[in-house]
Amino acid sequence: MIAAYLVCHFLRYHNAKGPLVWPIVGMIPQLSRNFKQGYDWVTGILVQTGGTFTFIVPWIPSLNVVVTSDPQNVEYILKTNFANFPKGKILRAGFHDLLGSGIFNSDHNTWLLQRKLASLEFYTKSFRDLTARSVQRLVHRRLLPILRHAAATSATIDLQDVMLRFTFDNICILAFGADPGCLCAGLPRVPFARAFDVATTLTLLRFTVPEFSWKLDRLLGIRRERKLHECLKTIEAFAADVIAKRKAEMADDRPSRRSDLLSCFLSSTDPATGKPSYSDKFLRDVAINFILAGRDTSSVALSWFFWLLQSNPRVEAAILDELRTVVRSSGRRCVRDPDFSVEELRSMQYLHAALSESLRLYPSVPIDNKEVVEDDTLPDGTRVKKGRRVLYSIYSMGRMESIWGPDCLDFRPERWIKNGFFVPESPFKYTAFNAGPRLCLGKDVAYLQMKAIAASILSRFSVRVVDGHVAKQKLSLTLFMRNGLPVTLHHRPLFDDGDCHSP
Repeated sequence: MIAAYLVCHFLRYHNAKGPLVWPIVGMIPQLSRNFKQGYDWVTGILVQTGGTFTFIVPWIPSLNVVVTSDPQNVEYILKTNFANFPKGKILRAGFHDLLGSGIFNSDHNTWLLQRKLASLEFYTKSFRDLTARSVQRLVHRRLLPILRHAAATSATIDLQDVMLRFTFDNICILAFGADPGCLCAGLPRVPFARAFDVATTLTLLRFTVPEFSWKLDRLLGIRRERKLHECLKTIEAFAADVIAKRKAEMADDRPSRRSDLLSCFLSSTDPATGKPSYSDKFLRDVAINFILAGRDTSSVALSWFFWLLQSNPRVEAAILDELRTVVRSSGRRCVRDPDFSVEELRSMQYLHAALSESLRLYPSVPIDNKEVVEDDTLPDGTRVKKGRRVLYSIYSMGRMESIWGPDCLDFRPERWIKNGFFVPESPFKYTAFNAGPRLCLGKDVAYLQMKAIAASILSRFSVRVVDGHVAKQKLSLTLFMRNGLPVTLHHRPLFDDGDCHSP
């Protein structure tokens, strides 16, 4: 009987080209052994299976997940049959306490409403001007003074932490119109920032246990859920304070016109009643969702970018050449301390390519999940059942020879350059900014911010990772470095003394 059961089990669940599926526990033993290097482990299986496999735990249907890196499947999920692959109830339930009904944790009409209103604001001149002003101010008034001090004192700093502080301040200004001051001198501890960081990690860990388990812990107020509850109270208090202050400002007889996203949503009223369209809870959800998107993604991308430059001096030299060309073409005579305009940043084609290449290898969001509404068949023939989840591995897609060629593991920005200009790839091949109807609204803002930071640092400093440090990935919503990025900085003028002349 036992032998017959094992044979039947093998025939039913075995991935012909993938890892062994054990009775009852399925693939959990392999996952446990490879947990810390999970993204690379999944990538290896996807290469072995031709781009798609099913993670199997025979007696727990919710843990049977189809994993794919096939661009055809991704296009089908994100665009062709978009309505059949929403976020889904499992994902929404896990993230609800942190993200509520915000844009990144909602589906259907709730998502569409926020998307439309946010997109109108993102493309206004006032919001673009606010973005440019905020980035330039943070670069010159906060980032560069901190880096100059580190260089002058030969101090080692965690560049990932500095980038997180920069992007946190910037997105809070854009989303809330409030400046938390994370990047101030001395790098102060900011309770809201700390609470937000811990809350995102604890929320992700909910998906490593059965749903009933974390819900029971939440009910009883124990273990991780107790800490998460404490963090959420800090987040709620910050959001409530900012919303109350903004409402008071807008109730003034002469309210100032603000371009942040919170003000945009606060300005919306119900045509029938003239009352505000959204509750304070909904406004909190909107702002927190945009902070999650804008804070972690750009900072993580920049951290991996500087890590890759360490071992690719040829690329760094090419970026410096482009920066010199941009400054010379402006006609400026003294260039000891260059200040790059928005137009100059946009003209930096090679830097844009280098950042895109870094995101190809180390996407800020390494995986994404969808839930199947009705039985379906993916373009590669894989059948997916109603209620099951489909996971597409963005990290793996950037490392597939079948997608990017035999040099897929090489950091080569030139793959993006055609006739001297950056040429984007299909978003279903390069999904770092999502694709289809959920294509990232903040893509242009993210590139502007990353280019401003990278250009400002590289034109002034040589950044060197501390000897012996190895960047390891952290299991999180975004691809953090587990132990940060300790670096030293050394002053390096963009031009030699003979190239800089006083006017």
